[in-house]
Amino acid sequence: MTKRVVIVDYGAGNLRSVARAVAHHGYEPFVSAHARDIEAAEALILPGVGAAADTMRNLQEGALVEPIRAYIASGRPFLGVCMGQQALLSVSEEGGEHPCLDVIPGRVRRLPSGQKVPHMGWNQVSQRIAHPVFAGIDDGAYFYFVHSFYPDPSDSAVVIGETDYGVRFASVLARDNLVATQFHPEKSGADGLRFYGNFLNMAFT
Repeated sequence: MTKRVVIVDYGAGNLRSVARAVAHHGYEPFVSAHARDIEAAEALILPGVGAAADTMRNLQEGALVEPIRAYIASGRPFLGVCMGQQALLSVSEEGGEHPCLDVIPGRVRRLPSGQKVPHMGWNQVSQRIAHPVFAGIDDGAYFYFVHSFYPDPSDSAVVIGETDYGVRFASVLARDNLVATQFHPEKSGADGLRFYGNFLNMAFT
């Protein structure tokens, strides 16, 4: 039986490369903007680029906020990518203060002054905690980043990967069924594909 992986389409783009990464591992990517598909998903990916205010407005206008929260609370596998990670926190400071999904308590903060923003390009991820999503990936491996803000969760126990860019920030979060990254695995070569494969293996084995 084909395992369907739902990729949430809320107008943020970058969906095709995420779908290709999922298909690379033999799973069926299903891009959808409908709550009913989120509710029926076996695994869910929330990708994203852009600003927090736009992201939350698009999710609210699409009636997707509560279905995403309910899906995560159900214990099924979830992966948030870039803006899809930041949206999980309580509040983003991007362009003022904007409430987010509040799945993980904490704030999204601007990268410190003195650093070129956006932080764009390859940077290392230090594996703070051993986790199955890092299987076969070296500690200190490079991944591709594009962002000007970073997640600062209230509970450091959810931080499994960190990256330095003027500040040491949480580049990978994990809690129970949930994994989220500040970088774009789908743009990060072999290790990025391996990261997706590890998540999908966790989801379906």
